[in-house]
Formats: sequence, C-alpha cells, structure tokens
Amino acid sequence: MKISRELKTGIVAVAIIALFIWGYNYLKGLNLFDAPSKTYFTEFSDVQGLNTASVVTLSGVEVGKIIAVTFNKDSKKRGWLIVEFSVETDLEFSKNSIAKIYSTSLMGGKSLALVPSYEGEIAKPGDYLPSEIEADVIASASENLKPLFEKVQSAVVSADSVLVGLNEFMDAKTRADLKSTIEQLNATMLNFNTISKSINEMVATNKDKLGNTLTNTELMSNNLAKLSDSLANSNLGTTIKNLETTVNSLNGILANAESGKGTLGKLLKDEEMYNNLTSASKELDELLREMKLNPKRFVHFSLFGKKDKGYIEPESKIEIDK
Repeated sequence: MKISRELKTGIVAVAIIALFIWGYNYLKGLNLFDAPSKTYFTEFSDVQGLNTASVVTLSGVEVGKIIAVTFNKDSKKRGWLIVEFSVETDLEFSKNSIAKIYSTSLMGGKSLALVPSYEGEIAKPGDYLPSEIEADVIASASENLKPLFEKVQSAVVSADSVLVGLNEFMDAKTRADLKSTIEQLNATMLNFNTISKSINEMVATNKDKLGNTLTNTELMSNNLAKLSDSLANSNLGTTIKNLETTVNSLNGILANAESGKGTLGKLLKDEEMYNNLTSASKELDELLREMKLNPKRFVHFSLFGKKDKGYIEPESKIEIDK
C-alpha cells in the first residue's frame, strides 16, 4: 500500500505537536509518561528559590515534582506564595504531614521534602498541607555564631575603651617614669646576678670548710642523741621521785608552821612567846653591855690569891625593861 505524501506530512505534524506538548510539560516538571499522580498545595511567605524544576522527596527518595509556584490572590494573604506539587498516587498520608523546603547543596539548590504523618484524616488531592522552611547550613551556622560575634564585638569595644584609657594615662611623663623603672629593674637583676656569682664562688672556695662544719654538726647531733639515751637509761626518774617526796615533806612542814603546830609554828603564831623572846633578848643585851662596862663586877681574878671580898652592890641599880 502506497502512503501518500499528504498522510506522511500529517503524521509528521502530529508527532511534532505531540513532542512539543511533551517537551513543554517536561520543562514545567510534568512527565506525561509517568504514572498518575495526586496534586497537593502548600503556602510559603518565601519559597527560598524553589521553582518548577525542583523535586519532591520523601525520606530522601524522589516521589514527585513542583508543578507551579503562584502568588496568593487572597487580600488577607497578600505576598504569600502557593506551591502546587504532585505526589505518586500509591502514597497515603494525613493532612498533618508537613511540606518543608530544604537545601540540597551548599550552592543553594532547593527542594520540597514531604514529612509524612499518619495520624488524623488522610489527605486528599487538592488539600493544603502545613509548610515549614529548614535553615540551610550557612544560615544555621550564622545563627549559631551570632551570639559569638556579638561577644567578640563587645570584647573589641571594651578593648578599644581600655586602649583609649591607657593612651590617656600613658602620657610623656608616665612613659618616662615607666622606662626609668624598667632600667632600674634591669640594674637590680644585674646586681642580683653578680651577687649570685659571688655566692657561688664563695661556696666553691669554702667547700671543704662547709663540709667539715656539716660533719661537726652531724657529730654534735649524734652526741646529743647519745646523751639523751644515757639520761633515759639513768636513774633520773628515781631522783625526780625522791625530790618530789622531799618537796612534799617541806610543804607539810610549812603547812604545820602556818597552822601554828610544832615549835616553829608556835614561834610564828604564839604572840606571848614572841614577846618573851623579845624581852629576853633585850635583857641579854643589857647584861652584855653591863659586863662590857663593869667587868669587875662579874669577874674576880687575883694573881696572889687575894681573898674575895664578895659581891658589892652597885650604887645605883640598873633597871632592866621587862
């Protein structure tokens, strides 16, 4: 059978039209040869660069495509964007599932992830799902580093204030004084080094003498230790005990004397005995004085044996105080 030129031309024209339709839909993200899909909607105030070339994923697996991104015509949600996306027909999830925009790479590519929820009413084609935007790595890092940047900025401001105050404080005179202080400190360190060298030389020179001194000190310590052992082994305890007994006896004697017992106690406490002893002492003193002034009255001595005339009473009688 011979095909006419007109039929061939018609077939080619239909194929071109079909290819054009398929290409147009493919560029929009729709593949006419894919399995049937369900269409859902979600809303964002900012789609972060999401477009019709982006895909829809579930647990990292591609399950659909973005069909269209249009502005919401509702006056109450002016400026919001409606995202229409398709999902394979064999997937079921509830209306509580979340459509979340996330970054696919560090270059800023965006996709829509479906976070399914199986609690509640099952979502039907044409339903609106809650939306969410996941912060990308750069935004998250910037958000986490923001407090650190603020602290660094505050520290820089504080350091700048300190430096300004230091510059105001460090005038020409203060800098000169500080320089002089540092020079004096250097001189002190040099003197200290000189003294240290002198001490080292002195120690090196008198090394033998120091050794002998330490040896003598060690011998003295040993002798003291031996003396301590000797005292510990001697009858020092018995001697101390006897001394304690003697002290106790002396304390008893003093206690008796204080209470008026015994001769010593009566001598200390008996006033009459004291008066008698005082009177006797005075009489003895008068007697000794009289013997010194008139010895012939008391002593008679004759070389040729003269007869004793006896005692002659003095003209005046000496009164002795009693």
